[in-house]
Amino acid sequence: MGPTASGKTRLAIDLAQACNGEIISVDSALVYRGMDIGTAKPMLAERDGVPHHLIDVLDPSEAYSTGQFHQDALALMEAIARQGRVPILAGGTMLYFNGLFHGLAKLPPANPVIRAEIDNEARQRGWDRLHADLAAIDPIAAARIHPNDPQRIQRALEVYRITGIPLSALLAVAQPSLRYRLCKLVLAPAGREALHARIRTRFQDMIERGLIDEVRGLRERGDLHAGLPAIRAVGYRQVWAYLEGQYGREELVERGVIATRQFAKRQLTWLRRETDAARYETEDPRLMDKILRDLSRLIEGPA
Repeated sequence: MGPTASGKTRLAIDLAQACNGEIISVDSALVYRGMDIGTAKPMLAERDGVPHHLIDVLDPSEAYSTGQFHQDALALMEAIARQGRVPILAGGTMLYFNGLFHGLAKLPPANPVIRAEIDNEARQRGWDRLHADLAAIDPIAAARIHPNDPQRIQRALEVYRITGIPLSALLAVAQPSLRYRLCKLVLAPAGREALHARIRTRFQDMIERGLIDEVRGLRERGDLHAGLPAIRAVGYRQVWAYLEGQYGREELVERGVIATRQFAKRQLTWLRRETDAARYETEDPRLMDKILRDLSRLIEGPA
C-alpha cells in the first residue's frame, strides 16, 4: 500500500519475483482498457513475466464497485494460493483495501434513477452543496469523503435515499471475510516535499508521453462523458476539462499536480490508521533486503 507515485508498482514486481507471487491490482483506474499513461499502468514489458490481475478488464464506459473488487480479489487470492503461489495485492485505492480488511456491509445496488437525480442536483447546486447535505444526514461519512470526490458523495447520498439509513451506519456492521494471514507493507517517500516532487515529475512526464492524446481519443469515441467513474480519475478529469477549453495547458499541469497531491494526502490519512503495517521509505537503498527480512520473520512467527 502507499500513496500515488511512491514506487508500489516496481516494488510489487520485485516482491513477486522473490516470493513466487502474482500481483492483484488494487487500483480503481487500472481496471480500464485504453487508460494507460494517466494511470501509470505497467506495460507487459515492465511486468518482467509476473502475472498481473484486474488490469484491463473493463471498458471505460463501465463502472466497477468496491463489492465487485472484493468478489474478484477473493476469487483470485484463492486461485493463486491453490497453485502454491503468493497473492500480492498492490495499489492505492484504499476503499478496496478497507473492504478486504474489514469486510463489506450489505449495501443496495446502484439505482440509475436516483443517481441521475443526484447528478442533476450537482449540476444545479454543485458537489460542495451536496457534500453539505451529506454532512447533515451522515456526518461520519461526510468527514471521510472529500468535498471534491463526487463519486463517493453520490454513492453515500444514493444509499441513504434508497434505505433511509446513513451509509456509515451500514458500514459499521460489516463482517470480515478474509481467511488469509496479512503482511501489510506501506511504501512512501521520506517526506512530503519528496512526494510532491515525485508527483510533479510524474505528471509532467505523463503529459510529455501523450496523456492529452490518450484522453482525446477517449473523448472522441462519443460514448463517454465527464461523469463516468473512469473519466473522474485523477489526471483524466483535468485533461478532459482542458480539452473542453476550460483552461490552458499550463493551468492543466498545475491542476493535475494539485489534484494528485490532494489524492495522495487522502491516501496517507487512511494509511496512518493502519497501525499494524510495516513502513518503508521509497528512497531506501536497502528496501528489498529489509522487506524480505521482515517478511521472513512474519512468516516464521505464530499464525
